[in-house]
Amino acid sequence: MPEFRATYRLQLGPHLDFAGAARLVPYLADLGVSHLYLSPVLQARRGSTHGYDVVDPTAVSDELGGEDGFCALCAAGRERGLGVVLDVVPNHMAASEEENPFWRDPLLRAKFFDLDWRTGVSRRFFDIGELAGVRMEDPEVFEALSRKVIGFVREGLVDGLRIDHPDGLAFPARYLRRLQEAGVEHVWVEKILEPGEPLRDWPVDGTTGYEFLNDSTALFVNPEAEETFTALWEEVSGDTRSFAAVAAEAKLEQARGTFETEVEWLDARLGEAAVDVDVAAALASFHVYRTYVDPDTGEVGDLDRLAVQGAGLPAELARILLLDQRGNDAFVIRFQQTTPPVVAKGVEDTAFYRYHRLVALNEVGGDPGRWSLGVDEFHAANLERARRFPLHLLASQTHDTKRSGDVRARLVALTWMADEWASLARSVRVPGGVDPADAYLALQTLVGAWPLTRERLDGYLAKALREGKLRSNWLDPDVEYERLVQAFAWSLREVVEPFVARVAPLGEQIALAQTLLKLACPGVPDIYQGDELESLSLVDPDNRRPVDWEARRRAMADPPAKLFLMREALALRTRRADAFAGAYEAVDAGPGVCAFTRGGEVLAGVPLGPDARFDPPDGWRRLAPGLYERS
Repeated sequence: MPEFRATYRLQLGPHLDFAGAARLVPYLADLGVSHLYLSPVLQARRGSTHGYDVVDPTAVSDELGGEDGFCALCAAGRERGLGVVLDVVPNHMAASEEENPFWRDPLLRAKFFDLDWRTGVSRRFFDIGELAGVRMEDPEVFEALSRKVIGFVREGLVDGLRIDHPDGLAFPARYLRRLQEAGVEHVWVEKILEPGEPLRDWPVDGTTGYEFLNDSTALFVNPEAEETFTALWEEVSGDTRSFAAVAAEAKLEQARGTFETEVEWLDARLGEAAVDVDVAAALASFHVYRTYVDPDTGEVGDLDRLAVQGAGLPAELARILLLDQRGNDAFVIRFQQTTPPVVAKGVEDTAFYRYHRLVALNEVGGDPGRWSLGVDEFHAANLERARRFPLHLLASQTHDTKRSGDVRARLVALTWMADEWASLARSVRVPGGVDPADAYLALQTLVGAWPLTRERLDGYLAKALREGKLRSNWLDPDVEYERLVQAFAWSLREVVEPFVARVAPLGEQIALAQTLLKLACPGVPDIYQGDELESLSLVDPDNRRPVDWEARRRAMADPPAKLFLMREALALRTRRADAFAGAYEAVDAGPGVCAFTRGGEVLAGVPLGPDARFDPPDGWRRLAPGLYERS
């Protein structure tokens, strides 16, 4: 098994099958990564563009090339020293009579899926009725549905697993322990942690890296610009509420509306155990995704108690959820499975599209109410990660991020020219009929992602307006309003283009600095497909567009700044593997600089703003901007 030096995420689908991925192996080996990090490969619905709608977890996708094609890809990787990390989906499968044998057979459906025995309705993935929740807590279900993937690990084809949405499972820790007992040595969980929330003591190598992503964004935000940006947002929107208040409102809307069926189920299970409890309000009151109380073992952790206390629940409901009052185990389990979709849909898929103070902060696992992060806090988070999860993934972009790292970096650069940005925003004339808050989102989007086509801009704005659920939505879209906002946004390009020319250089500087931190901090850097060149991508489907692989191959001959930095840093991680496995020590390089050493042999240092600079001490040889090894 190759050492985990860096993963490279590939989105398999209609544009990239196993054979296409195998053709990329020489290029990725030359780039210096150690592992291909593949999106789901098991049999999904016909025409699936992402693979998360699995219909048969006992078989490999025919459309991607079948098991022979998968094995050939793994073999091609092994020949060049590349391992494989596989994305797996244990929480749900597609509820397809035609394609899913487990769903088609009534007896198998009752065994494998989380059904309400009275109505036959299944627990669903978030608000998607076509994706039915699986009873992975049943040992026989685990064995049947995990056999194929575990077999790949045992055969040496796969080195590790990325677990999609573990919070949907009845007992995530139990599932992860079963993987460990089956011989799966390396596991990462797509666990969304709120800022400051620690990952539980699970048998995993860490999360998929959103904590680092948000910390490394906030690190570069100018702390002195908060007042200007807050005042501008309040002026534009007329809304003086905090993000927390906006999020609380959105979560409650989702609990009472989108998840009405789930609330009714919980109400019925609660019965007379807690009279007059507003279950929807209780679901919406959590500030973290969920608790992990285990009614079977009676296990209740300190973090569970803190989460329930922080939610401010009625005393009788709190006693039930913390097992101080027994007899409601089914309610407790399902309640814990329901808070994650309420939080995710309320915060990430609603509030993030309503609160636009600085949209670079509106990112998965982030808190837009947290303006910036100090250097000492950043170092502390890295030290804790190195102590608990040294193979934690470090991300700057994923298939689920709201914006690419390069877009966020350019928007963060605005905080260092706050007055000029405010003047531009105030100079824009918003036509009648367009909500000024939507106009402000459109302006930030255009500045962050320019240049982009009208088609990409229109697609993003339609999705953003529907997710915001104020002037349009997915169930009953106001297409006329969407077109009004789209036309307005496109009309801004003549104003935006010269402004982007001024902000882009600083944005690129910040993007390079963030890339260096990802490549040098404790953990395993994860590179999203195509991100070795400038990537000005928005939320999916924009960030899942086909990658121009030939352009990247050509660029290796004379690499631009980001590609050069990646190649040099990954080569250094190979050459100085012991140093990167060694100590992380902060270096005091003066105000406005973040610097540290790895194992005493590698030095990294980045300025956080336009006026700061990093001057390394004597005895270090420069490899790339901000990256040094001991002479």
